Amino acid sequence: MLIDTHAHLYLDRFAEDLDAVLKRAREADVQAIVLPAIDVPSIHKAFALCDRYEHVYAMAALHPSSVQEATPDDLEAVAVLCDDPRVVAVGESGLDYYWDRSFDERQQDVFRFHIRLAIAKGLPLILHIRDKRDRDEVHRDIVRILREEKEASDAPERLRGIFHCFTGPAWFAEAAEELGFLLGLGGVLTFKNSGLDAIVADLPLEQVVLETDAPYLAPEPHRGQRNESAYVRFVAERLAEVKEMPVEEVERVTTHNAEQLFGIEVNA
Repeated sequence: MLIDTHAHLYLDRFAEDLDAVLKRAREADVQAIVLPAIDVPSIHKAFALCDRYEHVYAMAALHPSSVQEATPDDLEAVAVLCDDPRVVAVGESGLDYYWDRSFDERQQDVFRFHIRLAIAKGLPLILHIRDKRDRDEVHRDIVRILREEKEASDAPERLRGIFHCFTGPAWFAEAAEELGFLLGLGGVLTFKNSGLDAIVADLPLEQVVLETDAPYLAPEPHRGQRNESAYVRFVAERLAEVKEMPVEEVERVTTHNAEQLFGIEVNA
């Protein structure tokens, strides 16, 4: 049994065949899917899918690329929606230094808001972390801010979550473990010459969950196509190769990790 911990199935790219996408996921033994938010409307779209399909769960947050235009009302809406029982995490939040550096301070302020919200609501925090290749400024800012907020919190033990779309560097995995965060592995692990396999080989499986980030970052052999939740199986199979263990063990441990983090229980 597998859990796709990160898939944007509410996007228009799935509008024509979502039933078939979910059927293929079940056939691939993907028994639960968690939908990250990008803005307030996306949370409500995720709720609609939670109501329509079994074992589909939602997150609530503002994606870092959405915060530039976000209003105080948007932040308040996210906070209120976190009380909905369909919400199992605050996410996806974080920092994105890839496209536009003109609102870094705003991103960081909203990131801190999400950290405090996750602690207050007792929910895991799912983090988007992106920078230009061979630059790790965003990684250092993520770790610095998490440490600052954890130190200042009255309930630091409640801070936990996932570093979504983990691609390195190796020190970042160590920082995640120190902070109590899991690492989300997706299609990049299957890419030739990504170098991620060398880092992942040394990671304890207990620190890993699996994801697709559908419709983005489809794994081999579907690279360049629309990603979907069924393809998380290719990530599991590649992880099993890298760790030199049966894929059934990868399924068992990563599913348990996700169930524990999100507070869900899925029976195959």
